[in-house]
Amino acid sequence: MRHLTTSVDGIATFYRETGPQDAPVVLLPHGYPGSSFVYRHLMAALGDRWRLIAPDLPGFGYSATPTPEEFGYTFDAYADFLFDFTQSLGLKRYAIWLHDYGSQFGLRLAMREPDRVAGLIIQNGDIYEDAFGPKYDALRQFWAHPGPESRRGIAAHVSLEGFRDEFAGELPDHVADRIPPDLWTLHWALMQSPERVANLVRLLEDQPSTLAWFGRQRAYLREHRPETLIVWGPHDGYMPEAAARAYHRDLPEAELHLLDGGHWLLETHLDEVVPLVRGFLDRVLPPP
Repeated sequence: MRHLTTSVDGIATFYRETGPQDAPVVLLPHGYPGSSFVYRHLMAALGDRWRLIAPDLPGFGYSATPTPEEFGYTFDAYADFLFDFTQSLGLKRYAIWLHDYGSQFGLRLAMREPDRVAGLIIQNGDIYEDAFGPKYDALRQFWAHPGPESRRGIAAHVSLEGFRDEFAGELPDHVADRIPPDLWTLHWALMQSPERVANLVRLLEDQPSTLAWFGRQRAYLREHRPETLIVWGPHDGYMPEAAARAYHRDLPEAELHLLDGGHWLLETHLDEVVPLVRGFLDRVLPPP
């Protein structure tokens, strides 16, 4: 594993990389409230044959935290940043891992550069509003009544306890003890500055903007028919089993695997995920 920093749009950007420099690329954008750290085990497991690259997005992990005047902290801004990151590293073709908020950034990259996409691996990243899980109910209330009160409600979840719930919530007992407390402890330690908390609240407030993209993203899937593997943990209050199966509306041929986990399968079911991903990548992005 290599731990590197590059400048993207003037922002010092930390990223993890493993695998041969000339190997096919798997791009790993992270979601909320994570960082490239959440891909550490996957990268170690696949780095013998593929080049895996996982950036820390601005305001997350070990990357810099530009001011709101320098970086927008919106879904549009992060999608543009991911594109610029691929350009700065000279990436020409890649598979994209789509998880949590990273699924939004990655799908917009795929829509922008469809010819560069060798395949998609979707792991608990949703684009079907009618399949939202019950944890979206509170968010819908915030979205319907934007303003200071909603902002305070969102900010209340940006806390150590809120992060713990994001990483360990909804899991059955036999799975919950596989989630290491390092996840919420590390990420909260890295996030808890006033500037980062404010920027994260700004991003969470912007989440309704993603709804307008869902139709375009589904149209992209239908038009371009990217090779797709879906590995999903249905014990997810945001993205239950229905959210995974909904992808078959637009990609009926996509390979779908429902595992007995939740939102963070790479922590709880890595041994089951890795052979599925290796088989998929061997087919759509084989090493030379």
